[in-house]
Amino acid sequence: MSAQDSVAHDIVFIDSLTLPATIGKDWWGRIRPQPLSVTLHLHLQPRYLDKAAAADDVSESIHYGHLSKSILGLVDGPDAQVFDGPRNLARAVVKVAFALTGAVAVQRAVVAIKSEKLIPLAEEFTMVISTSYTEEVIQGTENLRVTIKNLALSTIIGVNPPEREAKQRVIVTVIIHGKPGHGEFIDYASLVARIAEKMSASSYLTLEKFVMEVIRVTLFFSETVDIVTVTAEKPSALAFAQAAGVQMTRSRAAFRQV
Repeated sequence: MSAQDSVAHDIVFIDSLTLPATIGKDWWGRIRPQPLSVTLHLHLQPRYLDKAAAADDVSESIHYGHLSKSILGLVDGPDAQVFDGPRNLARAVVKVAFALTGAVAVQRAVVAIKSEKLIPLAEEFTMVISTSYTEEVIQGTENLRVTIKNLALSTIIGVNPPEREAKQRVIVTVIIHGKPGHGEFIDYASLVARIAEKMSASSYLTLEKFVMEVIRVTLFFSETVDIVTVTAEKPSALAFAQAAGVQMTRSRAAFRQV
């Protein structure tokens, strides 16, 4: 096998490890364990898995069995922890991974914390952090992305006369990119409540205006929000289509120029 393989890319991953974790308040406002899933991707040094493949020996690889047990140990057993949010749980998972693999094997760790119960009006909440050993362990920073998927709102929207008389469903997905290096906690349930309150009371003619206002509310909810992508779709817009919609991405700079 050639030592010069420019496309070599090795990953060890655990997909959707289910665990009960306390990450602050649940959607009823109570602090107690709630069902979450953790997905971890460890992007390894190029050709790191060659030795395990050649020897057919898992001890030469990253042992995902040991890794999963260590992650579960964060929320169950004598060393179980209570976290004040999904970000701190994700950070703890990263640190467990680096503790098992060391600073050499892993180029980058990507952790996704997913919940179907955290946001009452949304189908799914997912937080993803991506970081290196230097960024997380030494500097205490990471890249952050949060997706609030299929938020169901009811509002007056549209240009046709029937659309001005009755509310219709608008399904909204919000993707938030945090400012690099900012670790301030964001109350995502409160953000969604603010979006729902403002947009349910609106009566815009177009989805374009609707989406821009959701972006504005989200961007200025917290100084840690850097870039926002919002998708809004109307399931009732077209008789023979599942939905019609609009997607827009903006940063704070877009509003400073207005």
